Amino acid sequence: MKKYFLTGLIILLPVAITVAIVGYLINFFTGPFVEGVAVFLKKMNIISDGFLFLSHDQLVVYISKFLILICLFIFIMILGALTRWYVMRFILKFWDWMLQKIPIVSTVYKITQEIIKSFFMPDKNAFRQVVLVPFPRADMYALGLVSGNAPQVCSTSSGSPLISVLIPTTPNPITGFLLMFKSEDLIYIDMKPEEAIKYIISCGAMAPVEKRII
Repeated sequence: MKKYFLTGLIILLPVAITVAIVGYLINFFTGPFVEGVAVFLKKMNIISDGFLFLSHDQLVVYISKFLILICLFIFIMILGALTRWYVMRFILKFWDWMLQKIPIVSTVYKITQEIIKSFFMPDKNAFRQVVLVPFPRADMYALGLVSGNAPQVCSTSSGSPLISVLIPTTPNPITGFLLMFKSEDLIYIDMKPEEAIKYIISCGAMAPVEKRII
């Protein structure tokens, strides 16, 4: 019984986690628009009844989210194509400059822009190096991702150069701890960031395969 349960759990958990993450992303992207689209569909009276176990209102919401995702996909594709045009690049630069001049908005915009660039720009070295760090105490170790050098004011205050390290939590690596260590406290290991994240998500059950030298 125990073996059957564990086998079923191993099969079910990845599906459940994937569905949860995808569902969160769908709600995140469609949330600001779904109410307006749902009201529009109700006014147009395109959907007159429910479907299977879904009520009329639920069906309207799901179709609204589906339409929003299609529109967002088309918009992103068009935006990506337009940014290759010189005129559009000029407009985007002007828009970027204008947002950075608005109080409060500029702060949020700059921080968000830098975080997104650090994750998606291929020439960035952030989160490319996996390290072992003494956490939560000196005789214990946790996997971390080097995000870069710590702010100069922190290094100056501590009296030695510091390195910023992100320590993801398990089983949800989206959250974690941002800690600053001295270089000599870090143990650099030959592990890909993808392998480290997989190990963290699986709560240590999926260890990276050791490389054998023939």
